[in-house]
Amino acid sequence: MSMSDSENPTGNGQSVPQDPDHSAEHAQQADGAQGQEGLTVDDILDTPQSQDAGAADAASLQGDAAPAGGSEAQGSEAQKLADERLEDLRRLQAEFVNFRNRTVREKDQLRDFVSGEMVAALLPVLDDVDAARKAGDLEEGPFAAIAAKLEEALTKKGLTRIGEVGEVFDPNIHEAVLQQPTQDVAPDHVSMVLRSGFKVGNKVVRAAQVAVATQP
Repeated sequence: MSMSDSENPTGNGQSVPQDPDHSAEHAQQADGAQGQEGLTVDDILDTPQSQDAGAADAASLQGDAAPAGGSEAQGSEAQKLADERLEDLRRLQAEFVNFRNRTVREKDQLRDFVSGEMVAALLPVLDDVDAARKAGDLEEGPFAAIAAKLEEALTKKGLTRIGEVGEVFDPNIHEAVLQQPTQDVAPDHVSMVLRSGFKVGNKVVRAAQVAVATQP
């Protein structure tokens, strides 16, 4: 078969014209191949991003910034929790101080109560000692030594006498038995002690029976 026959399948000796669309496609592929071979690194870097690629980069940047805000929020929550724990500790400390003070106060009150009960049981003995001392029977001798030791032991337990001539009358510790007109003592002061009173600490075991001075 001759060349002309291969180019012209009809065999009429005329050349078959090529498809214009097919020729254009071959031309574009050839130009693309030449263009790719001619690209440089700078050309690739300077190529603008597509819209999808830009959106993906923006989302990535927002994701990187999110942990910073989250860390700040976590720090604020931690500080709030620390403040609450500190306030709880301060409240517990205040409650402990109040409990300790109340315990000490109750302990003192209990001691005064027990001592007061003991003194109350010994009041008749103390009255006899006072009467014997006024009569002059306890100036010396073994009974005087015993009375002195008894009063000394009770004094160490917080016992104090109530009622002295010249004291301002106080209804909390004095029991007014009579009024005595006198110029020796100022009015509304104790002019005579009829029976001594006693107290242990701040607890009055027995009020003193006294006479109160008035204007003559």
